[in-house]
Amino acid sequence: EVQLVESGGGLVQAGGSLRLSCAASGFTFDDYAIGWFRQAPGKEREGVSCIRSSDGSTYYADSVKGRFTISTGNAKNTVYLQMNSLKPEDTAVYYCAADSSPCTVVAAMYDYWGQGTQVTVSS
Repeated sequence: EVQLVESGGGLVQAGGSLRLSCAASGFTFDDYAIGWFRQAPGKEREGVSCIRSSDGSTYYADSVKGRFTISTGNAKNTVYLQMNSLKPEDTAVYYCAADSSPCTVVAAMYDYWGQGTQVTVSS
């Protein structure tokens, strides 16, 4: 059974940092792309970043480029999203997702989703 469990969300002031984790199980990690998405109230789900460890490919949305870093390592089958210089507009529920397709932030391409973790950035 595929499982994705996000953690690390919370409340932070603007300019602060958070590191989200996505612990994956139930599939061959290296064969999958892991994407991070976010959804703010009343808005559509937005692709933030993705990584595919088998070829090292990564992608960042323009809105987070230079501030967020996606990575694997440390814990097995875990993807991290380091978020620096956070802004109030980064406030959203953040989800990780997995799919066997190449690295993409198109939500419709992903078959497996975590339950989400809330990130709130105060001004």
